[in-house]
Amino acid sequence: MEKDTRKTDRRTRSPDGRAQDRVDSVDPYGFQRSKHFDYESYEELMSEYLVVLTRRSIKWSKLLKGQSKVQRNVKLKRYVRKGIPNEHRALVWMATSGAQDQLEKKPGYYQDLLGCQHDPKLVDTICTDLNRTFPDNVQFRKTSDPCMQKALYNVLLASGHHNPAVGYCQGMNFIAGYLLIVTKDEEKSFWLMDALLRRILPDYYTPSMMGLKTDQEVLGELVKVKLPGVWQTMMDHDVMWTLVVSRWFICLFIDVLPVETVLRIWDCLFYEGSKILFRVALSLIQHDQALIQQARSLPDVCQNFKQITHGPFVEECHTFMQKIFIEPGSLSMATLTKLRGTCRARLVAEES
Repeated sequence: MEKDTRKTDRRTRSPDGRAQDRVDSVDPYGFQRSKHFDYESYEELMSEYLVVLTRRSIKWSKLLKGQSKVQRNVKLKRYVRKGIPNEHRALVWMATSGAQDQLEKKPGYYQDLLGCQHDPKLVDTICTDLNRTFPDNVQFRKTSDPCMQKALYNVLLASGHHNPAVGYCQGMNFIAGYLLIVTKDEEKSFWLMDALLRRILPDYYTPSMMGLKTDQEVLGELVKVKLPGVWQTMMDHDVMWTLVVSRWFICLFIDVLPVETVLRIWDCLFYEGSKILFRVALSLIQHDQALIQQARSLPDVCQNFKQITHGPFVEECHTFMQKIFIEPGSLSMATLTKLRGTCRARLVAEES
């Protein structure tokens, strides 16, 4: 009963009984909706999406049959692309990413990391970023009980000791925060972080960030082939890709796209790997290529790239996820591997 009262208190009151009365001012993940939030459009969108979610939830329950393990196959891949219901997300992410296997191979390892002697420099760097992590999320506020800042600190500290070559790097706080919101479990979040940093996105968060830089250049090469008009605009105004897409890659679209859309992208990221990031990036650019090509200066380009991450195209996450597997066309791992080799060699040569 107490929970229901608290939920009602958070609603934005409106005298004429519009959508603000019916839609919570805090989203299901704890994020406070902005004062410019379009409640009417959201309610309309969710009335359709909830039907999809209910249908998917029934199908997933039948597929899992109460089991904690899943087998990677064509059917599972199809299900993942259509979205994992929130109640099954942690389980499926753990299973498909290999994180569950690691957790079972090393029981107690996470607690051992927290119990070891801590590097004061690592502690200071992490603590500096704690208050900057999702200030708009009620679960991360110090007044919240429990406050997720403590769990976030633990996951980042353990990750830093587990992977000293990386330690802590900006951007990791947002990723760990999202993992905690979904799993509500420190140890699972730690092993999912490990899967991302070690297997799915190697060299993204190392001091040189060579993996991240390489993939930004790879995106540029893909745009050159698939969307030559956009590529020409970038060349004409001397815009480096890192200027407009670094946040997309380093934060895996957190605070770039709506939460529900980001989680749908991550469903595929944990199953299919980093290729999904290119599909999302290419779809965003392709959908608004005309807008990007209207740019008359470098600031115009930057502004237009910010603009393409807002609006109905990205808010309607189910349709968006269908389109990312169609609109960019063919994108094989062989192509990405070849482009990564070429771009990395070029970056290494430039830096030396």
